[in-house]
Order: sequence, then structure tokens, then C-alpha cells
Amino acid sequence: MPTPATKRTSVAQRRDATINLRLSSKVRDLIDTAAAASGTSRTEFVLESARRRAIDVMLDQRLFVLDDAAWKAFKRALDRPPAPNARLKKLMARKPPWKE
Repeated sequence: MPTPATKRTSVAQRRDATINLRLSSKVRDLIDTAAAASGTSRTEFVLESARRRAIDVMLDQRLFVLDDAAWKAFKRALDRPPAPNARLKKLMARKPPWKE
């Protein structure tokens, strides 16, 4: 279990950017009520909600389901990869967002 000093250090290291939001007082009050119900601060609630949504969006870009015919066509395409080119090399060299 991390000590309080360790926890403070790790939080300080992670939080090196800011996001400013303008929202209606109704939405802010809703967020505050939900944050209080979950036992977190407004900032923690918003950060966790945004993080979860970002992960969902990224998974939607990478997870897909195919029927049998489409799966067979997909496997055939994988067995015949494209010849290396500049765009493909750039894509494969890129670090995935979840590892940044």
C-alpha cells in the first residue's frame, strides 16, 4: 500500500496538464451531486468519467465483431499483408494512445 508521501508524489507527477471547461450551473450542480454521491471531488469525478469515456471510444475504434463469412475474408486479407510503404511504417512505429 503506498504511503501518503508516495501517493502525493505520484499524483503530482501525473497531473502536469490542465483542461478548462465552461458549463451551465445546472450541469455543474449535477456533477457535484454525482461526485458527492460517489465520495469523490468534482475534479476526480470529471477526470474518471472522461478517462472511462476515452477508453470506450478508443476500444470502439479497435474492437469489432464479424460473422463467419466476414471473418474468413478478414483472415484471408491478414494472410496477404500489404507491401511495406511509408504510411504503414509510420503507423506501425506510432505508440498506442493507451501506452502514452
